[in-house]
Amino acid sequence: MSRLAPPTHERGITTLTLDSPANRNALSAPLVAALTEALDACAADDTVRAVVLTHTGNTFCAGADLKAPADPHAFVALMRRIVTLPKPVVARVTGHVRAGGLGLLGACDISVAGPDSSFALTESRLGLAPAVISLPLLPRLDPRAAARYYLTGERFDATEAARTGLVTLAAEDVDKALVPVLDGLRRASPQGLAASKELVTATVRETFDQYAEDLIARSATLFASDEAREGMTAFLERRDPAWRL
Repeated sequence: MSRLAPPTHERGITTLTLDSPANRNALSAPLVAALTEALDACAADDTVRAVVLTHTGNTFCAGADLKAPADPHAFVALMRRIVTLPKPVVARVTGHVRAGGLGLLGACDISVAGPDSSFALTESRLGLAPAVISLPLLPRLDPRAAARYYLTGERFDATEAARTGLVTLAAEDVDKALVPVLDGLRRASPQGLAASKELVTATVRETFDQYAEDLIARSATLFASDEAREGMTAFLERRDPAWRL
């Protein structure tokens, strides 16, 4: 079962670590609940200036845990919490990100990805669509890139992720690249950070307010379909789905 490591804190930066490499940090119901609770604690803690979200193992997040999936409302609430947290959330990515994991990444304010990271929106290959994760992704992604990767499920690297707006920066050394970012956040006032974050997340927050319920319903319909059942079964059985040409 996916879990969150105990938070660490250094000079105003709290680090939250997805720590279940055995299932590639999949978004199970317990992980979504734990991460939401940890973010709430960071919001209430005046000693926290910003949050870093990172991972153990070679995968940042593999998307939904198909064996113990989180409720869609809970997952949407988690993404919204990242977006509305009055403190910046910075993603540190040194591994793979798939499907729902891109929604988690897209909700973050700043993100740095390393050369060993890769990305893919694999939902269409399972008979699904990137429905609820569109809430933070579509306002930020290059439209042409979104169309390509939503439809094909192709894998792409950190350089392409930065070009398309999925991540802020691709870097050979992620921790070195984060030094000026975290220094800048430590120099900023809490009020200044909160007010500035409100400005840059306005469109994303409006998207949540306008489309969240519709996309949750759309996701539920897709998950209940025969094609999705075949796609997820084929994935778990490590075989091609029936529609593969």
